[in-house]
Parts: sequence; structure tokens; C-alpha cells
Amino acid sequence: MRAVVAVLLFVTAAHAGLWGLLREKQQAAEFTGILPSVSYAPFDGSGHPDVDNFPTAERIRSDLKKLSAQTRAIRLYSSTGGPEMVPPIANEFGLKVNVGAWIDKDVTRNEREIQAAIDLAKHNANVSGIVVGNETVYRGDQIPLENLGLSEEERYRLVAEENQRVRDAEAQPADKRDEAVRWATAENNVRRLTRLIQRVKSQVKAPVTSGEIWNIWLEHPELASSVDFIAAHVLPYWEGFSAKQAVDQAMIIYQKLREAFPGKRIVIAEFGWPSAGYNRKAAVPGQFEQAVTLRNFVSRADSIGMEYNIVEAIDQPWKFFEGGVGPYWGFLDASRQPKFAWTGPVVDPNYWKLAGIALLVGILLSLPILQLAAPTAMQTLLLSAAAHGAGAWAATVFAYWNGHYFLFGSAFALTLGMILLIPLVAIALARIEEISAVAFGRKPRRLITRALTDAQETKRAAAIASGEPVNVPKVSIHVPAYFEPPEMLKQTLDALARLDYPNFEVVVIINNTPDPAFTQPIQDHCRELGERFKFINAEKVKGFKAGALRIAMERTAVDAEIIGIIDADYVVTPDWLKDLVPAFDDPRVGLVQAPQEHRDGDRSLMHYIMNGEYAGFFDIGMVQRNEYNGIIVHGTMCLIRRAAMDMAGGWSSDTICEDSDLGLEIMEHGWLTHYTNTRYGYGLLPDTYEAFKKQRHRWAYGGFQIIKKHWRRFLPGNSRLSRDQRREFGLGWLNWLGAESLGVVVAILNLIWVPIVAFADIAIPDKILTLPIIASFIVTLAHFLVLYRLRVKIGVPQMLGAMIAAMSVQWTVSRAVAQGLITEHLAFARTSKGGLTMMSVEFQAFWEAVIGVLLLIGAGILVVSNSNIQITEIYIFAGVLVLQSLPFLAAVAIAILENSRINQFGWWTATAVRTAELIGLRPVALPTPIPAPQKVASELHRDA
Repeated sequence: MRAVVAVLLFVTAAHAGLWGLLREKQQAAEFTGILPSVSYAPFDGSGHPDVDNFPTAERIRSDLKKLSAQTRAIRLYSSTGGPEMVPPIANEFGLKVNVGAWIDKDVTRNEREIQAAIDLAKHNANVSGIVVGNETVYRGDQIPLENLGLSEEERYRLVAEENQRVRDAEAQPADKRDEAVRWATAENNVRRLTRLIQRVKSQVKAPVTSGEIWNIWLEHPELASSVDFIAAHVLPYWEGFSAKQAVDQAMIIYQKLREAFPGKRIVIAEFGWPSAGYNRKAAVPGQFEQAVTLRNFVSRADSIGMEYNIVEAIDQPWKFFEGGVGPYWGFLDASRQPKFAWTGPVVDPNYWKLAGIALLVGILLSLPILQLAAPTAMQTLLLSAAAHGAGAWAATVFAYWNGHYFLFGSAFALTLGMILLIPLVAIALARIEEISAVAFGRKPRRLITRALTDAQETKRAAAIASGEPVNVPKVSIHVPAYFEPPEMLKQTLDALARLDYPNFEVVVIINNTPDPAFTQPIQDHCRELGERFKFINAEKVKGFKAGALRIAMERTAVDAEIIGIIDADYVVTPDWLKDLVPAFDDPRVGLVQAPQEHRDGDRSLMHYIMNGEYAGFFDIGMVQRNEYNGIIVHGTMCLIRRAAMDMAGGWSSDTICEDSDLGLEIMEHGWLTHYTNTRYGYGLLPDTYEAFKKQRHRWAYGGFQIIKKHWRRFLPGNSRLSRDQRREFGLGWLNWLGAESLGVVVAILNLIWVPIVAFADIAIPDKILTLPIIASFIVTLAHFLVLYRLRVKIGVPQMLGAMIAAMSVQWTVSRAVAQGLITEHLAFARTSKGGLTMMSVEFQAFWEAVIGVLLLIGAGILVVSNSNIQITEIYIFAGVLVLQSLPFLAAVAIAILENSRINQFGWWTATAVRTAELIGLRPVALPTPIPAPQKVASELHRDA
């Protein structure tokens, strides 16, 4: 334990050290003066000014009092709806004001804005200028003729000129036409704007201009001629320049304007950098980037005597329509607190608070390690590192929540995302825990191994030789069957007859199978095998397989102490009972489970990978769960103490996984269970991919039924389940049912989100929502590959195929969980085996194909739509969609494989031979991959 505590302290210290090393500190030019001008909007909160966001005089006075210590002037963008209160209040604090008249396509509003701006200029001596329109030409808003103050004749002449300009543009060659039309339209807007500026200039003495992006001034010099000074917007962020390039770019543009308009007063009417939001090409928002950019710009601008206005003073949360960065241009946040200092190193004032959160969460998530049974140092190191990684993510989430403004929609999206991501992170941590246990933990101690059974046999033989009494409890083996191929079932019974155990009986129960072709051969065969074999043909049995097993219990020998269950397709080895029954010498043991294995993995490539997929559960998950007495009982190769079964209430028909249900009931009554990963029986794989999916659907649906039936037993004091057993079952259900269902839900939600991101240019998922999905996928991939290599004795090709097979049932499991939520009971679906199943004419992965293709199309749309602005989060989002498509496409791949020639091993052999001949080598015969269980089954069949 000391080593474990030492490792925990080491990881915590390393985590704290990383925060210290990674703390960002940047140098920037210091500014101790007063800004010449800042943009100011008096609106508060997230409501749009046109709807309900009306400022009060008190709010404006409070803002301007604070700003008066930082600037000499204020720039407004409108003169109605609240901003008209600014000039007189600004005068109280000695602030100059450049009033704005917002101009768009609304005639009535334009007229109100124009008159209000004129009135403010006439009645407030501190109004130093009027800005008519803000990026009106850039936005392409055509100013209504009614606002220009023209006579009818002037209007007619203006419209005629505009139409002729457009016609001339449309007459240009095809390769120049679009650009010519764009320029003609802009020129028309410029002409109207100049007329409006002339109208305002005729009524005021204050200088009049218009606010436009810098290139508009260069492209339309007649606009510059109409204004008293040039008010150019220089915002390198929107042009995709990096924060390091921004100031240089602004200076270059300023020089261009001076050269283009010598002698004209030039004001950089907007310069700024957002503190949050999404990147645009090389332009990355951020608090550090904003602080460094603004401080360097102000220093450079002051050194050359530039007139400028910083956009903007205070964050405006209502500006979500300007994209992700819209609300974050202020150097004060919405609470009127400074985001950075204008002097000294640029640092994050909340950095150590975030570090504290990360460390606290990491420590809390590490505490369960202390409850593990004898964890190793490496196991502790991996688990603690994962816990602190989750802590760092939690701190990042807190920083995002604390540093962003949320409308209802974005807050809802983030909350929903976190609701889905928290269990996803929990699943990833659980999988890391399993990796650590298998790769670095102690070797299994409760597992029944061949060495252990050999030692038991040696001890038993010695006892017999010495004349000591040896208990040989009677075993009643139950074989339920429903429309099973008779030849297959005969092989199962022949193998039971060869059991190397002196005291057993076999009860064969065929239920609801009226066709004598399925029942009579088995009845005759049981007579041939002797009195140990009892045959029951039960019709109209209710309760599916559980109902049949209840009838078998009624015909079980009174002196049978142990009940064995095998499926009708399982060929057992002779030493099954001899090796495993001695485990019941411990009176506390209620159940012993052996793994499933299959003897037909060489039927096709599909069956080959399916067999590999099954092996993972029995060699990894079951072995680990056995260490905590928390195995999942599956209804074949299972031995159950009769007393434990009676105490648990016997076979129940209220779930379609009666075997797992009974096993959990037995554990809930305090019995011990044991598991062996030694193969003692070999069954048949599902005939088709359809049967494989139906079987997985039944398991998942039955598992969900068991959750609904037993969840109260997992509450403290409601059963004899230990804390470890509760944890294993809880994490097991979450890891299987939860992971698959969450994967599908998140994929569908992301698919719905694609058009919003691609076409609405809003609600782009932040990295805190997308990177955990990628990290979870990587953990899942590592979990599969590492554990398979360490525990499952199969080759790499079969392992990779098994991974595809495991992914392919994600949609199937999620459907089962969804049906479990809305239904109580589904009919028991027999898994078709034995080669009697007809191949379905339907494509077995239709919906998986639809969703998988849509995810790929969505990723493509995101990449194409993002090619101009290159937002990193969109590329990450597209990558997430591609990853999420893989399970769906895996199902499509297997469904296509099943009906193709390459599914047959013979095709691969023939192809290899033909290839060898083509390249001049003599034909070679490649070995057919035949699993070891096939050899065993073949030998058993030959002996029969």
C-alpha cells in the first residue's frame, strides 16, 4: 500500500508540475496612457437590441464612468433604441462621441437613425463626428431611395445610371461577368451612400464619414471623396491573419490608405481581436492573443501618431449572429471586468484556479485505486494518470463554461453534450482500468485452470488409493432443444455419453417442436444411449427456454446435487465434469461456468472473425470479472448447485436471458461462483450474419431486462452482493449497453448538427466536446488490441476481423436498449445454427449503411464548407463523424462479405495459387486456418 500511495503522490505532483511548466506567460508592449477611442454598445445581456435589450441611463452612466479612465472618446453604431442617451451622459465625464447612424434596407428605421444622429450632433457639443452606416457597402445592403433626399428627377437619373452599370457588367465575357456584376452592385451602393452622406453633411457642422472595411475605400475612391475623413475598419482576424501578423498587417494597410489618399485624414475606425471563439484560417482567438495584439497595436499606433478606435470596450453576448467570435471583442467582459492588464507580463488570472480544479478532480478519481485488491505500481500509475487526465478535461470544461456566454440553444447543446460525454469518459476510464489490470495487475487468482484441476485429480486419486471416502455428487445435465437439427443434437448426446464421470444423467427436453422429423430421431437415440438419457417432448410450453428447463427440473433425479446446462449444439470433452465438479467441494460455491467455444470457425471468413469476437469475452471480460465473483452466466457449459438454484427461485421467464438472470439471483443470495477459461465444449456459430445480430440483440435486450428487474438489489442493504460485484455489474452494463447506445445517440445527434454547422455558421462543437469522443475511440481501440494480444490466443488477422465484428453490432445493441426502454417483453428468438438457415434476401445492414454513409457525407460537407475559413473545430468535428461511421460501415462490410466469394477460404487459397503461378513460382497450397477446437471435435466424432 505504501508503494501505491507513493505512486499516487508522484502522479499528483507530476500533474501539478505540468500545470506549472505549461503556464503561459507572454511579453507585450506596455501601455499606460489613454486610448483615443473605443467602440461602445450600451446593451446588456444576450437579448438583441431590436427586440428587448434596452439600456437604462444608470447602466450607461456606470459604463462611461468606468471607460472615462481608459479612453478619450466613444464610438456609437446607432442613434436610437438607447444609444441616443450616450452623448449627454458622456459629456458628464469629458468624453467625446462619434455618433453612428445604422443604415440598412429598412426605410423607416433609416430615417429615424438619420434624424436622431443629426439631432445629437446639433444639441451635444461633445459629438466629434457622425458615422453614417457601418459596413453598408460590404454587407451589400442597398440603401432605399427614399432615404437619399432626392427629387423625382434625381431618383430617375440615379436608377437609370445604376441599371446601365449593371447591364454593362452583364455584357462582360463569361470569365469576368460575375466579378463585374459584383463590382457594379457595390458601386451602385457606394453612389447611394455618398448621396446619403451629402444629405447629412448639409445639416450638421460635425465631420461626417462612413465606417467601411479598408479595401472598400481603396476600391471606391469616390466614397473617400465624399467624406470628411476616412473611417477604415482593419480587422486582421476576419482576413485570416495570425495574432502575430495582425499588427504588422494593420500598419501595412494604414500605409496603403495614406498613399492612396494623401492629405486626407485617416482613422482606423475599428481594430481589435476576439478573446474567444473559433479560428479563421491562421487567426486564433484567445485571451493571450487579444492582450498581446491590442497592446502591441496601441504602442505601434501611438508611436506613429495614428488615429484609431479599438473595437470594442465591452463584450456583447447578443452578437452570436457574427459567428463564434461575435460576443468576445471587448477588452472588458460582460461583467465590466478587465480581461487583461495593459502592463506587465500577459498571464491568465484564472490559471491556478483551473489547475486546482484539475488536481482536485484527479485526486478524487484516483481514490478508488486505494480500494483495489493489491494493485501494482504500474497499474496504479496508469490509473492515476488517466484520472488526472480526466481532471484536466474537467478543468477545461469549467474554463469554457466560465469564459463563454450562452444563449438557451448553446447552453442546452453544451449541457446535453456533457450529459452524454460524462458517461463516455466513465466508460473510457473503466476500459483503462481493465487494461491496467490485465497488462500490469496481478495474475488471476480465482480462475480454475488446468493445473488446478490436475492437482485436484491427483489429490482425489490419492484419497481413493488410501481408502478415504470420496464424494462424487450426481450431476443432471439438461439439454434444451427447439427445432434443432437431429444430427447436430446426436453429436451433442454422443459426447455426453463419453463423459469421464461416474455419476450423471442427461435430460433432453425438446419443446414446442411438433414435427416428428426433429423429435423421433432424438428419442430413438436416447434409447440407444441407455437409461442415463431421459427424453422429454413437451408441446405448448410457455416461457420460452426457461419454461422448458423448468420441465426438465421436474424430471431430474431426486439425488442430483448439481445441474449442468448445455446448448443443443455443444460437443463436450470427456473431462468436463471430472475437472469442474470438484469445485463444489466448497459448500459456498453455487455455480461454475466454462466458456463457450465453437468448432466451425473455418466455415467461412465471416465465421472465422465471429469466432474471434466471441473469444474476447470469454478470455478477457469473464476472467477479470471472476476475480470479483461477478461473472455473467451464459446458458451453456454451466454447472449449478441445485440448492443454490432452489434458493434463487429456479428458471424465470420474465427475461429472455434466463441464464444470466438466474446467475445474478444466485450471487444475490450470497453464493460464490467460479470460472475457467479452459475449453470443455465446442458449439456451432450462428449460421448467418442475420443470426449473429439477432443473437446479440437478444443478449442486449435481455441484459436490459435484467437491469430493470434487479436494479434495486444494487442499492445498499438490498442484497448480499459485495461492493466489488456491484461495481463489476454496473461497469459491465455501462461498458457494453451504455457504450454502444451512447455511440449511436451521439452519432445521430452529430449528424443532425451538421447542417447547422455547415450552413448556419453557428453552434460549432468546441474541442471539449469532440476531443473526448476521439480520445474515447482511441482508448476503445487500445483496449481491444492490448487485451486481445495479452489474453486471446488468436492471430493478428483474426484479431482485426474480431474487432470489425465487435464494432458491427453497435446499432443492433443500441436498438435492443431502445426497445428495452419502451417494451417489457419481446419473444425469445432462437439463434439459427447447424446449417439449416436460409440466407435472407434482405440486406442485413441497411440502416447501418444509411447512417454510415450519411456520416461520411456529413464529414465531406463540413470539410468542403470549411475550405475557405479553415476552422479547426470543424475539421475535428468532421474527423469525429468519420470515426463514428466506422461501426456502421463495419456492419456493411460484413453483410457484403457474407454474400461474396472472398468469404470462402477456398477463394483465398485459389487466388494465392494463381498469383504464385503468375509470378513464376510453383503452386503452393496455403494452410486453411482451422482453430484448435475443430481438431478436438473431429477426434470426438471419429471416436464416436
